[in-house]
Amino acid sequence: MQLIIISGRSGSGKSTALHQLEDEGYYCIDNLPVSLLPALVAEARREEFAHFRGTAVCIDARNAWKYLADFGAVMDALPDTVETEVLFLDAQESALIKRFSETRRKHPLTSDSMPLAEAIARERELLEPIATVASLVLDTSQMTIYELRDAIKQRLLGTASGSMSVLIQSFGFKRGVPADADLVFDVRMLPNPHWVKELRLKNGSDAEVRDFLEAQDITHELYTDIRDFLDTWLPRYRESNRSYMTVAIGCTGGQHRSVYLANRLFQHYRQQYPGVHVRHRELQ
Repeated sequence: MQLIIISGRSGSGKSTALHQLEDEGYYCIDNLPVSLLPALVAEARREEFAHFRGTAVCIDARNAWKYLADFGAVMDALPDTVETEVLFLDAQESALIKRFSETRRKHPLTSDSMPLAEAIARERELLEPIATVASLVLDTSQMTIYELRDAIKQRLLGTASGSMSVLIQSFGFKRGVPADADLVFDVRMLPNPHWVKELRLKNGSDAEVRDFLEAQDITHELYTDIRDFLDTWLPRYRESNRSYMTVAIGCTGGQHRSVYLANRLFQHYRQQYPGVHVRHRELQ
């Protein structure tokens, strides 16, 4: 039996994640009390649930603090035959405040004595017992709904076979390093196509930009060094039972150099790692 537990701060995308899993064939329950997990597992193992791909539950700060604090003990008490994944979604506090302001939703912890910013900070403290044991943490600060749904499919469901899922992501340093990056490579030393008038409005997936970069010896040197490093160490991560790896490739704006190298690395690894994906953050 597969059990996926979704948690995270309000506004981080838990409902979107749960709906995605429902679309993928999971039996889903929202706002389940932690204390009911064992009973749910016992029920979900019955024959009537056999046609579901698995069971997914959302656990949030509406649980009593005592139950959240006991989360680790409850997880340890589950049968060994239950394959459990814990997904924790979060976002920068400024992003969460903006989302609540735009939607005019009420945060579940706000009250006359607790304003929104304080409630968001308090919620992170309450959910710490779940965050510390999460098998996958996603920062949704800069994700759209569609990007989050893709991330669920690629990084959570893509590892069902037991293989390691690898995400190769290009990004621009001017918007910050992706919070979930495991390995970060800075490629800003390469000649920048942005300063070539004919290439400025194109990106690293366009043939003209590829031709420009491939005409530079330093491009081949850098690509070879990054590829050789990953060839050596990605298998080591897989041997240590890592399920997810994010390799982030960054340049200044995330339009040209990082996109080109991310695409090239993706082509190199797509045969070795069936669960490899490429994402260009600044082109979304």
